[in-house]
Amino acid sequence: MHAPSRNDPTTPSPLAGFTVGVTAARRADELGALLERRGATVLHAPALRIVPLADDGELLDATKQLIDHAPDVVVATTAIGFRGWIEAADGWGYGEALLRCLRGVELLARGPKVKGAVRAAGLTEEWSPSSESMAEVLDRLLGEGVDGRRVALQLHGEPLPGFVEALRAGGAEVVMVPVYRWLPPEDLTPVDRLLDATVGRAVDALTFTSAPAAASLLARAEERGMTPELLSALRHDVLTACVGPVTALPLQSLGIDTVQPERFRLGPLVQVLCRELPSRARALTVAGHRVEIRGHAVLVDDELRAVPPAGMSLLGALARRPGWVVARAELLRALPGAGSDEHAVESAMARLRTALGTPKLIQTVVKRGYRLAIDPSSGSKYAG
Repeated sequence: MHAPSRNDPTTPSPLAGFTVGVTAARRADELGALLERRGATVLHAPALRIVPLADDGELLDATKQLIDHAPDVVVATTAIGFRGWIEAADGWGYGEALLRCLRGVELLARGPKVKGAVRAAGLTEEWSPSSESMAEVLDRLLGEGVDGRRVALQLHGEPLPGFVEALRAGGAEVVMVPVYRWLPPEDLTPVDRLLDATVGRAVDALTFTSAPAAASLLARAEERGMTPELLSALRHDVLTACVGPVTALPLQSLGIDTVQPERFRLGPLVQVLCRELPSRARALTVAGHRVEIRGHAVLVDDELRAVPPAGMSLLGALARRPGWVVARAELLRALPGAGSDEHAVESAMARLRTALGTPKLIQTVVKRGYRLAIDPSSGSKYAG
C-alpha cells in the first residue's frame, strides 16, 4: 500500500482520519491505493484465496467436455475469468480447439469489459446488455427459449443459483465453467485481526468486492463465536460498502444495511466512501473552533490531528453530551482497560489536549469532571 497524499495541504482529504477494512483478494492493492490516496488508513485482510486456473482440474474437465460436445450458447460473465479460461486452455494445449468451439456458438458477454476480453481473443459476441446485469442476460435467454438448448455458463465466483435454476426450469442443459474457485485463506491471522478491529470499532468501514468474501468473513466470525458482536458492529457503527448488489446479498440477508455505487467498479466504490464516511462524522463548534470527530483522528479547523485510542474514547464520551459535564467515573468507564484509578482519566485527558493542539477545547470542572467548551451561540444546551 502507498502512503496517503494530499494535493492541497490546506484541505483535508475526504477519508483522512478514517480506517477502512479491505477484504478483497484480487485487485486489493488497487483498491487500497485508491483509498490511501484519499487519506484513509487501510487494514487489508483477504477473506479468500483464488485457486490458480491452470491448477484447477474442474476447469480442465469442463473445457474438454465443451470441445467434445459444443454448446448452443456460452455466457461470458467477467473479463478476467474469460481471459484466464483462454490462457489456461492454451497452457493445456486446448487453446485453438476452444476458440474454434466458441466461434461456432452464440456468445453473450455481460458488459463492456467482458466484450473487450472476448474481442481480444479474436472472437465476436452476439449480444451484450447495456446494464451489465445478469438478470438482463437471463431475460434474453428465456425470451429466445432455452428448451433443449445447451448453455455453458462461465462462473465468476458469485452465487448464481437463481440464474441456473431458471435456465433448467426452462428446459436448458447448463454446463458450469468454473474459471476460478474461492477457498478460505491459508493464513487466517489477518482475517481474525480485521474481525477483532471491526468488533472493537477500530475500523470505520468494511469494503467487499465479492459475495464469497462476505460469506467467508461471516463464516470465520461464526467459527470464532463472535457473530452477534460482528452483526452488532455492522448494523450500528461500521459502514459496510459493497461493489454491487450481488456482493451485498450475504450481508443483507442478515439485516446488515450496505451502501453501493451506481456503477459496479472500484473507483465509484471509493467515491461512495468519500461521501458517506465524512457525513457520519460528528462536527461541533467548540471554543470558537470547528471540531470534526473522525475514526482515529480529529479535524480542528480543517487541520487533521492524530489522537490516541484512549483520547478518542474520552472525546467520544464528551461529544455524546456536548457542553455537559461528564464525571471522571463515567469517563473512566469509557477508557478501554483503565481499571479503577481515576488518575488514568487525568493522564489520558492531558494527552488528548496535547494531541488536539488547542487545550481550551476541553474544560476542567473542579471536583466534577470535564466538558467540551461548547459556544453558547451554537445553540447547544450545556451545564456549567
